This record gives sequence, structure tokens and C-alpha cells, in this order.
Amino acid sequence: MINGRKIYNHIHIYLIFILLFLIIILSFSPSFFGKNLKGFSINNKDIFPGYILFTPEYSTETLLIDRLGDVYHSWDSRYLQGMAVYLLENGDIVRSCLPFINPKFISGGITGCVEKYDWNSTLLWEFVYSNDQYCLHHDIEPMPNGNILMVGWEVKSKEEAIQKGRDPNLLPYNEFWPDHVIEVEPNGINGGNIVWEWHVWNHLIQDYDSSKDNYGNVADYPELIDINFGRLPFRGDFNHINSIDYNEEFDQILLSASAQSEIWVIDHSTTTEEAAGHTGGNSGKGGDILYRWGNPISYRAGTYQDKMLFTQHDAQWIEPNCPGEGNILVFNNGNNRPGQDYSSIDELVPPADAYGNYYLEPDTKYGPEDFLWSYETDFYANHLSGVHRIESGNSLICNGPFGRFSEVNAEKEIIWKYTNPYPNIYQNNVFKIRHYTSDYPGLINLLYQPIKPSTPNGPSSALVNEVCTYSTSSIDPQDNQVFYKFDWGDGTNSGWLGPYPSGKEIAVNHTWEIEMSYIIKVRAKDEFGYLSVWSDPLNLNIPRLKERSNYYSINLFKFFPDFKNFIFIIEFLLENH
Repeated sequence: MINGRKIYNHIHIYLIFILLFLIIILSFSPSFFGKNLKGFSINNKDIFPGYILFTPEYSTETLLIDRLGDVYHSWDSRYLQGMAVYLLENGDIVRSCLPFINPKFISGGITGCVEKYDWNSTLLWEFVYSNDQYCLHHDIEPMPNGNILMVGWEVKSKEEAIQKGRDPNLLPYNEFWPDHVIEVEPNGINGGNIVWEWHVWNHLIQDYDSSKDNYGNVADYPELIDINFGRLPFRGDFNHINSIDYNEEFDQILLSASAQSEIWVIDHSTTTEEAAGHTGGNSGKGGDILYRWGNPISYRAGTYQDKMLFTQHDAQWIEPNCPGEGNILVFNNGNNRPGQDYSSIDELVPPADAYGNYYLEPDTKYGPEDFLWSYETDFYANHLSGVHRIESGNSLICNGPFGRFSEVNAEKEIIWKYTNPYPNIYQNNVFKIRHYTSDYPGLINLLYQPIKPSTPNGPSSALVNEVCTYSTSSIDPQDNQVFYKFDWGDGTNSGWLGPYPSGKEIAVNHTWEIEMSYIIKVRAKDEFGYLSVWSDPLNLNIPRLKERSNYYSINLFKFFPDFKNFIFIIEFLLENH
């Protein structure tokens, strides 16, 4: 018979061996003990310096990261569904968000609100545009004059749509949501003046019913939108415009009409009255479409073989000082693309003259015939996603559904990759990303904010009501005094503590009243209010009463659930030795 103490010693030897083996193996896994995936570079020499701004769709935070994946700054909102976000030259951000669920507009990309925050996450302005008649969705575009362009749905009844020439068989939900664009001038804390607007509803054509409005030969009116063309991805969502961009030189707006698989250019130089008609503005065409591209069958000028865009996102004019300036860049999702499913980044040269006039040969489709530059990605993103051309000529790509970013050079080589770990690796969707160079005026605040505080140093396990002490420190670049705020993970925080000299380590006590796991983090700010980012978190576990007698063994089982099976196997082997 085997001695019990001998068996006990054998088990512990085996457990120690297995523990060491698993630690070595799992330490190479990015998910070990909750580590997040981070960006990594493949070819450092080609990476253009700067920062990337984005808002995870299922997070209230907006993040500014560097090329190592480190968070250099963050902004806190009250709301999820952050879609578009942009950094202004004064350091403020504007972002779209979802303040509440609008039961009338249950559709992809729904927002309903635009917010503006200063560098320290102080809410400066909020504009809610969401009720049972209209609702914002997807993208926004800050303008040089301080106003903001926004895209929204508006509700039309089945009867109204039929009167406009919609085929009743194409109204499965008994309502119709054409898109519209509004230009909002911020007013006060939560107000806004709509100073300009444009509606798809005013620029329709149909050849279905001669007794209804807008009847005509669709092919004769490429400047108008066929009310019977395009899929309805959600309920009555007619156009599903998912991006908007502004060209100050031409005073024009670029729209991505996903449901039509087209991009449209319209004239912004019109008055609202002119935008509702067919004359006026720099173009002399009022609110009619000046240029369209991607799917010429929509205006009867081609066949399915001529289709080039497939439910695309993030159409934009390439910015000044970037290679391809003035060309149009688009993330081509590839939904229902012939052949293999994949997404692509496509650049095209619109047929515009120096004054923003677009040429169309009679009885033909708009050019160009093909892309100037195209990159076939190694993934397929059937929704979300975007691209941004930067000054180096490289293109930053956002694989939205999987929260993966990459940088590709003109030779189509991937030189950088990053996977968004926020709010977690399973809900890391991102609508689009934007790059800002290190000398961008809106980033000057990075020179003043305290560095990220050190991870709270203290116990990682404790008992209920046990006093625990945690320390941290941060350095202020200007050597200003520093305040600290601890978030204890239990719905409470320490409040702002200090001031303390820059670089001085501080210690704070706290107790917890409930047996569970907590995440502790800390943030710093200087005496002028400049905020640091949150520190890396420390996990604290307060075990339940029945676990305390064998606390470390129980936690071992939590990290390595297969250990119980290992022990049973070891005991069996020892007993039959």
C-alpha cells in the first residue's frame, strides 16, 4: 500500500511541473491572463508617424492610439454606438452616438445624436435629431465654418411613396425612408440651427406608373434617382447613405449610397430652396446629382458587368498634401461581388474640370472606366469599415466587423497591423478610423497632459472589508503638480486627490464590501486640468466565503480548469503504480 504522504508529495511535484509548463506555453498567448492584442509593425521604415482616432461601436470611449497600440488619449461619453468621430484643430472632438433606441428606425448605423467634447472630456455641445419622423445615422462631417453636416432618414408613408412612383410591391414594410442631409450650426449647449438641407425625396425619377409623380425615362435623367432602384437593407431604408465628405474648393458634398452601390456628388453652394429644385448654385443644377459612379445600371447606362462598387463605405476625396489629392477613395465592401468574396480599397479619378464640373458623354455612363489604384484585401467585411489615405501615400484600412486596422503602401505591401481590444476582443467593431500627424494642431495638448500613471501597485486578492493600500505615480511634462483619481471598480472612486509633486508616488486605502472580482485603475490630471489616460488595470479578487479555506487552489482551477482532470489522472497513476 502506498504511503499517503508520499502520494501527497508526488501530486505536488506533478502540479508544480504542470504549472510551470503551462505558464511557459501560455505566456506566448496574447489572451493569457487577459492580455489584449496590440498593434505590431512589419516594416518600421515605411510607417508614417502619427496617431489614429476611433470609437469602438460598443464602447462609450473614443481612443487615440499610437503605432504601438498604446492609448495616448481617450474621451468618455455617456452613449454607445459611436460611429464617426473627428478631431478638430482646437483639440475638441465631434462624434455621433446613440442616446436612446428609436423604435421607429431599427436599422444598421442608427445614431440620433452628435456630441462635441473638449480635450478633457467635458461635454460642450449635444444635438439630438431623433423622433418618429426622422433620425440621424452613420456619418457626420465637420465643416471649415464650424457647422456639421449630418445624414438622416425621414419617414414617408406607403401612400406618399406610391404617389411618387414607387412600385407597391417594393414596399414590404408599408413605409419608405429616403435619406436627407442637414447642415447644423451649433447653438448653445444642446441646440442647433439647421441652416441648409438636401433631400433625396426632391430628386426622384420613375418609369413604373405614368399616372404618378416623377414619371419619365430614367435613362434621360442621370441627375435623378430612380425610386424603384436599390435594395432595402432594413425596413424602409431606401439609400442607406453611410458616409459624407465635404470639398471646400468646389463647395460640394460626396455621399456613399450603399443601397444603390453608388457614390454621389451634390452641390452645397445652393440655398435650401435651390437644393430642393433643379436650378441654382455654382453648378446651375440645384440639388440634382452632379456626378455618380459605381453602378451605372441605376440610371440605365450599363449592365451588371459594369458594376464597380458593392455596398461600399467611407467614400472621400483624398485630402490636400496626400498622394492622389482630389481623387476619390472608397472602401469597397464587396457584397455580392461576382466570384470570390473579398473587400477592396479603390481609388478613382472623377472626370471633373478645374471648376468642379463633371463631364458625361450623352447616352453613356460616367467615367472613369476603371480604378486608378486598387488593393484587394485578404478579408471580407460585409458591413462597417473604412480607409484613409495619409501623407506618405499609404492607406490605413479598417476591417470594421473584426476591429482590425492595417497600413498598406502604394506597392500593396502590408506594413502595419493592429487589432482593437476595446471594450473587449469579442465586441471590438469599429465603424471607421482617421489618422492625424504628430504636428496636427489638435494634438498640441499631448505636450501638456501627464503621462499614463503606473498600474496601481497593491494586493490582487483580499477579504471583504479588508483595508488595501494601492500606490501609483505619474510625471507631468511641464513639472506641474498632479492630482489622482482611483476607480475602484465597485461603482465608487476616490475623487481627485492632491495636488502632489510630479513624479511623487502616492498611496491610497480602500475596502470592498462584496465578494467578487474588481478592476482597479487610476487617472491623473495636472493643476490646469489636462487629463492623462487611464492606467493599465489591476485585477482584484475577493473570494466567496466557502472558497477562502483553499483560496489559492481554487484560483488555480479558475485559471487552469483542466487541473482537476490532471489531478484525477495523477492519483489514478499513483494508485496503480
